[in-house]
Amino acid sequence: MTKQNTKPNILVVNDDGITATGIKNLMEVMQEIGNVVVVAPDSPQSGMGHAITIGKPIRFDKVDLYDGVEMYKCSGTPVDCVKLGVNKIFKGKKPDLCVSGINHGLNNSINVLYSGTMSAAVEGAIEKIPSIGFSMDDFAADADFSHTKKYIKSICEQVLANGLPEGTLLNVNFPKGDKLKGIKICRQANAKWMEEFEERTDPYKRPYYWLTGVFENFDNGQDTDVWALENNYVSIVPVQFDLTAHHAIQTLNSWDFGIDHSVKKTAANKIAAPDGLNLG
Repeated sequence: MTKQNTKPNILVVNDDGITATGIKNLMEVMQEIGNVVVVAPDSPQSGMGHAITIGKPIRFDKVDLYDGVEMYKCSGTPVDCVKLGVNKIFKGKKPDLCVSGINHGLNNSINVLYSGTMSAAVEGAIEKIPSIGFSMDDFAADADFSHTKKYIKSICEQVLANGLPEGTLLNVNFPKGDKLKGIKICRQANAKWMEEFEERTDPYKRPYYWLTGVFENFDNGQDTDVWALENNYVSIVPVQFDLTAHHAIQTLNSWDFGIDHSVKKTAANKIAAPDGLNLG
């Protein structure tokens, strides 16, 4: 993939699969902005998080689903799609923007950790590509994404014009329906799934389990993504992939681990490395 003109090069990925309605809608918006390359899983990969394929081959094939669009299907995970797109299509010359989605279902609050959609965007950010994940509150295969398009275009144009802070990407979620009030810049709500595993029996009388649960919000703040979505706003949460709990470092430094830090390194406690270098 080489830049054809002054338009930005845009990598489009998702986790719902290359034939999903969401990625088609996202691709159509991106075509209004720049040169588009689509790389998506060949089957749904929801909930894969930041998984990558190790120990088995990945199939990566060009497909012709839509006229005039460069598209590839990948047998791997959403993160694999980004890695292959950057390394094999763009050949290390990074795209100007990586967008993931539009996911069928929300990725607000704690869902960001499980989401294949957001993990693909995170991988883009790790590669120092301005990256955005888009999701909407509708799991239907034929979901109507039309009300999201003007917001997606505006958000992407702002990111291309202004860039993003290093190590940061955007998590954008849309409520279902066209009664949107606008955009809210939010923090991630303190909420989680209260999970249960429903036990069922297969035709051979063997038990199996089906994950179910209820999403519970513990956060009363009106600056969260959950509040924004419940009140018909588009939520934008800036996300970072540095998981360091910086506020906890001082606390941990006050703990007594029972180790004498006064012992000084001497020649006696240096370790000889296989190549003859001294470590320690």
